[in-house]
Amino acid sequence: MRHRTRTTTTGSGTPRRLRIRAGVAAAVTALASLVALIPEHPALGQTTPVTVRLGYFPNVTHAPALVAADQGIFAKNLGSNPLEIKTFNAGPEEVTALLSDALDIGYIGPNPAVNAYVQSGGEAVRVVSGAASGGAFLIAKPGIDKPADLKGKKVASPQLGNTQDVALRVWLKEHGLKTDTQGGGDVSILPQDNATALSAFSQGQIDAAWVIEPWATRLITEGGGHVLVDERDLWPDGRYATTNIIVRTEFLKEHPEVVKQVLQANIEAIAAIETNREAAETSVANQIQKITGKAIAAPLVRASFSTITFTEDPIPYSLQKSAKDAVSVGLLQPPKDLFKIYDLKLVNQLRKAAGDPAITVKAVKIPKASATTTPTTAAAGSTSTTTTAK
Repeated sequence: MRHRTRTTTTGSGTPRRLRIRAGVAAAVTALASLVALIPEHPALGQTTPVTVRLGYFPNVTHAPALVAADQGIFAKNLGSNPLEIKTFNAGPEEVTALLSDALDIGYIGPNPAVNAYVQSGGEAVRVVSGAASGGAFLIAKPGIDKPADLKGKKVASPQLGNTQDVALRVWLKEHGLKTDTQGGGDVSILPQDNATALSAFSQGQIDAAWVIEPWATRLITEGGGHVLVDERDLWPDGRYATTNIIVRTEFLKEHPEVVKQVLQANIEAIAAIETNREAAETSVANQIQKITGKAIAAPLVRASFSTITFTEDPIPYSLQKSAKDAVSVGLLQPPKDLFKIYDLKLVNQLRKAAGDPAITVKAVKIPKASATTTPTTAAAGSTSTTTTAK
């Protein structure tokens, strides 16, 4: 896989101020220790400990969560607040947990976050931070070197309606290739979990897959594939949200200081990745093995890291553009005022303390689907009310 080295930046594109952040992190830790000494105040404005149910995936694009869990960063910042970790394979299942009040906070891709927002009428969830950008690729078999070569082929995505599934369908549509949600059309899209896709690719049962790291690198090293599309090439400056942090709105309103503790842990984990990459890679490998029961080779983690930028900037433009794309392929009704999905007050407070500029949100206009868009029903956690626009 071709890799490009990128410097993690703030929302304004300036390098992260690691020394300032280290000082701020130490100050926050000291303050948390002092607060913890007061029994009736486990967190500011909080009288009793709050259990935090946190979700994420065993993917390298969720490295900040994996590092924070492995290195005790979540535990340190949450203090007396217990942490319950729940893991998922793809965004739509995590959305189901959020909407059924089985999860409070989750690391998740843009499109499932949008689906949760739309399903709840814009009420149930808010995006409060970013975590990662990049790390998504379309990997293909040898001999498949251009879009037209995929006609009549089978291509996997992680799950119907998830971020990579939408990206795949839109990319094919832009190159004149038709698809549908039943696996028909010019290219047959077969949603399946990443482990199944790796096995199917290695056995010749599928011809390509749009996946995130570490699965993209594994499809190359274990399945003999090559990069057909690096998704960074499809976005301005190569920046697009792969992983954001989403919170149930009710939990955010009731426990803002607890949410802020999680966001501080996320920022500290990103700093840990930047300052000690080798230790972070080990933490990610440890956690992936713990969750999946299977070891992951250190070189694989290292190669995956080189394709991803870790940042608390949720890159709001890209989420809204992804939603616009989902509408264009019939997987989503046009959401109203999608920019309101963002509540960046807490992360901006932390950025201000670190001397970084605030992240701003600009609305992206999302038109109705064209009259030719085929109605579809997306997977669990995705919208199930899409209709043909008239």
